[in-house]
Amino acid sequence: MTTGFVRHRRSKRAIATLTVFEADLLRSLAGQLVELLHNESAVAAVDADPLEALLDFSGPTTAPSDPVLARLFPDAYREDDESAGEFRRYTESALRDSKSQAAASIIDVLEDAGLPDDPTDDDITIDVELEPQTALVWLRSLTDLRLALGTRLEIEDGQEDFWDSLPEDDPRAATYSVYEWLGFLQETLVRSLER
Repeated sequence: MTTGFVRHRRSKRAIATLTVFEADLLRSLAGQLVELLHNESAVAAVDADPLEALLDFSGPTTAPSDPVLARLFPDAYREDDESAGEFRRYTESALRDSKSQAAASIIDVLEDAGLPDDPTDDDITIDVELEPQTALVWLRSLTDLRLALGTRLEIEDGQEDFWDSLPEDDPRAATYSVYEWLGFLQETLVRSLER
């Protein structure tokens, strides 16, 4: 298992060595997030004229029905549905695009670091080096990934004993381990940026 991110002394980059399993898992999770973000009508047309896309405010006015998307895009005004809908109409498409690009950055960096399309050799490791700006993008996406998993598992504060007591053959236990691992990556990445 990875030791997490550390800061390189000279280059100031955040660096980590991931096993091929970890890198492939991270790529898969980021890919699933990109797919989820593009599965509803809030996504702008890919072939839209750039000026037209900038002036297009025809985004959604209601909260997403998927619980993960609702968590990633909460209402800005809880007591005022009309204001919340207007705010969502002007912002959600751009927010989805930003989150999708951040997740795609994880995929790109892992593949640029040498992660093969179909990894079969468990002995391979992937060295990841993140410039400070890319590290911030990764932090945002790791947060989104943890929110997505936490929402799917219905994790709440103070439930650590419950999750730790699940038998190993419970599929929720494995997913919770991934959730915790993402938190570990997040924490070590934050620390690497602080030094």
